[in-house]
Amino acid sequence: MTADSSSARRFERALASLRGLAVGDALGSQFFVPANYPLLKRRELPPGSWQWTDDTEMACSVLAVLAEHGRIDQDALARSFAEHHDFDRGYGPAVNRMLRLIREGGDWRELAAGLFKGQGSWGNGAAMRIAPLGAWYADDPEQATHQAEISSYTTHQHREAVVGCMAVAAAAALAADPAGPPKPEELLDGVVALVPRSAVGAGLRRARDMLDYGDAATVAAVLGSGRRTSAHDTVPFALWSAARALGDYERAFWTTAQVGGDVDTTCAIAGGVVAATAAGAPPAAWLDRTEALPAWVPGELPGGPSGGLPGGGSGPGAGR
Repeated sequence: MTADSSSARRFERALASLRGLAVGDALGSQFFVPANYPLLKRRELPPGSWQWTDDTEMACSVLAVLAEHGRIDQDALARSFAEHHDFDRGYGPAVNRMLRLIREGGDWRELAAGLFKGQGSWGNGAAMRIAPLGAWYADDPEQATHQAEISSYTTHQHREAVVGCMAVAAAAALAADPAGPPKPEELLDGVVALVPRSAVGAGLRRARDMLDYGDAATVAAVLGSGRRTSAHDTVPFALWSAARALGDYERAFWTTAQVGGDVDTTCAIAGGVVAATAAGAPPAAWLDRTEALPAWVPGELPGGPSGGLPGGGSGPGAGR
């Protein structure tokens, strides 16, 4: 890896990834609206502005904590999730309740560990928000997976959710190499090498074997597309799509979205990974139509410029 490890460069990469994540999330969420189904088949953009969901809101907290602490501070991250929790952004019921209880003084350690009869959540919520962290640690993919693991435990403690989070962070870190994005097989091989054996890992190995498949629907039928909202039903396909389109945001989005499933989340993951690459930014017109990031997200690191955020402030909430 030849990535610049300065704080300013880390922030710029993470912000670029966050922008890509937000566009994928906001545009993807528009295709839960039945009237927009025909547009998706024709790869046409829906009218109006696009509001993002919980995927982006939680990713904003990840970036804010990295900017303040230079790493993941679990208490600060859980507190940010709770303080900025907007019920109307499409959170799952278990996370809605947990974040409310944290705001009321509950301990995130006990609450996250107690979900689903003590097994913890294996949902895709930790993976959907983590690509900016991977971009932050492009100079150190192993640290990216470690920090992602730490971040996951604040809400998702099931092994599969944790590994899914680690996998997305690893993919974004590898993709963000300023020497140029890796080849598709190199990206997935690198991710597999960085994560523990698991159902997510098995799905990633299948994804690696299917890189030469041209039909995304067939691949999604094998790997899953987030219809069950589990990490192992979501992450392998999203990273398959991202790996095949590094440097081409539009291709990554349409390939990911057209198979259906948990479209905002799969597109947020793929978009965050692809936008971590130097050539993978979303089209400017897409950024312009995406709801601005919230005003509480830093536009620069404390003590210095970083490039700023698109727009400013925040718009009204949107549910799925």
